[in-house]
Amino acid sequence: MSGNQSLCTHFTFVAFSSLAELQPVLFVVFLTIYLFTMGGNLLIIGLIWGTPSLHTPMYFFLVNLSFLEMCYITSVVPQMLVHLLVEIKIISVARCAAQMYVFSILGLTECCLLAAMAYDRFVAICHPLHYSLLMGPGVCLKLAAASWTTGVVVESVQTTWIFTLPFCGTGRIQHFFCDIMPVVKLACVDTSHNETTLFAISVLFIMTPCVLILCSYVRILVTILRIPSATGRSKAFSTCSSHILVVSLFYGTALFTYLQPKAAHTPETDKATALMYTVVTPALNPVIYTLRNKEVKEAFQRITLRSTLRLTP
Repeated sequence: MSGNQSLCTHFTFVAFSSLAELQPVLFVVFLTIYLFTMGGNLLIIGLIWGTPSLHTPMYFFLVNLSFLEMCYITSVVPQMLVHLLVEIKIISVARCAAQMYVFSILGLTECCLLAAMAYDRFVAICHPLHYSLLMGPGVCLKLAAASWTTGVVVESVQTTWIFTLPFCGTGRIQHFFCDIMPVVKLACVDTSHNETTLFAISVLFIMTPCVLILCSYVRILVTILRIPSATGRSKAFSTCSSHILVVSLFYGTALFTYLQPKAAHTPETDKATALMYTVVTPALNPVIYTLRNKEVKEAFQRITLRSTLRLTP
């Protein structure tokens, strides 16, 4: 670190600086998506909580996922909305660290939780007679706890390590939130070793749940193809379709963002993919799980009908 450089006490986001005239429009768009996401996931949690027939392992994990998505989008979007309304978009180093802690913990927890949901579908389709034994309440709690614990432990260590680096210079982040690589690039020391280590951690803890999901669905596909009736195959596949779509959306953007070579990273592509996994994907999950899930739709219709009958004089 050269002698004429001082350590940063805050960072400045410059992601939307070139879109000054569009920032009010972006504010309305992102606020609408945020409110829709929060309302949709709260609706899913309420429906499952108030419908005894949905108190099953699959919907237990869906409640966890919906709660996680609400926290996930809240860790990024409210700050982004504020910055769309102000001219100087700054954040203290401490608040930046807090945001990275929350965001990265939730991201890795979702990876693990999606793997737990894939295991649930694997047991339901490949071992239906032993489902109640293999996916009892204790097992579900342990899988959910393991997902959250893995996210907290791994990402707390990684984020703490990142913020032991000295940050100096202008402190300008080419992003709209404190994502890992844009922040690491601001360090005024050689970070090549850090970036290699971060890449290795990403490969290990993102790809391991991904491989488990793929293995589960290979077994599921083999089992479904052995079902003699077309109706049976269609019914078995429909129980997995929503999860497959969510996994594809989440892992498609995560793999593109965190596992591509350093030379392939550009501020434009990083911001575009980040908008997908921080804003768009959490908003699509409640849509996917309501429009493609017959049981959830039926529960919503029953509750709506009961509410209508109560209001009818």
